[in-house]
Amino acid sequence: MSWRPSVYRCGIEPQWIDYNGHLRDAYYTLVFSQAIDALMDEVGLDPGYRARTSCTLYTLETHVHYLNEVKSTDAISVSARAIGVDSKRIHLALALHCARLAEPAALGEFMLLHVQQGSTVRSAVFPPEIQQRLEHWLAADAQSPLAALGSRTMTLPRR
Repeated sequence: MSWRPSVYRCGIEPQWIDYNGHLRDAYYTLVFSQAIDALMDEVGLDPGYRARTSCTLYTLETHVHYLNEVKSTDAISVSARAIGVDSKRIHLALALHCARLAEPAALGEFMLLHVQQGSTVRSAVFPPEIQQRLEHWLAADAQSPLAALGSRTMTLPRR
C-alpha cells in the first residue's frame, strides 16, 4: 500500500508582499509551516491525536532555498516528499510551486521530531499505524528522483 500526502494549496495574503512586489522571505517559511500542519493531519497526527496523546511534531532544523520570485498574483502549492523516516523523526523536503513556473519557486528541507509534551518535553516513538504510513510514504517517494536539495554550509571566501 503506497501513500503520499495531498498537495497543499493556499492563497497569498496582500501583507505577505514586500516593497519589491514579491513574497517576503519569511512567508515562504510560513507557507511551508502551514503545509506541514496539513501533512500532520493527513498522516494521523491531527488535533484529535494531539489532544489524546499530548504528542506533536517539533521542527529541529530548517533550510530554505529561494529559487524564483513569487508574485502577489501567483497561485501557489506545496508538495511534500519523505527523505527519511525513523521511529521518532521525519526528514522532509517541501517544494513551493507557482503555476506560472516550470520549476519550484523554493525548496524547504525540514527535520521534524515527534515529541510528547507535558511537564517534561521528550521525544516519543511514533505509534505503529503512523510509523507504517510514514514508511509507506518513504517507500513510494524512493521511486522518483529527488530535487537538488541538501544541507549546505554558508560561508564567504576569506580575504
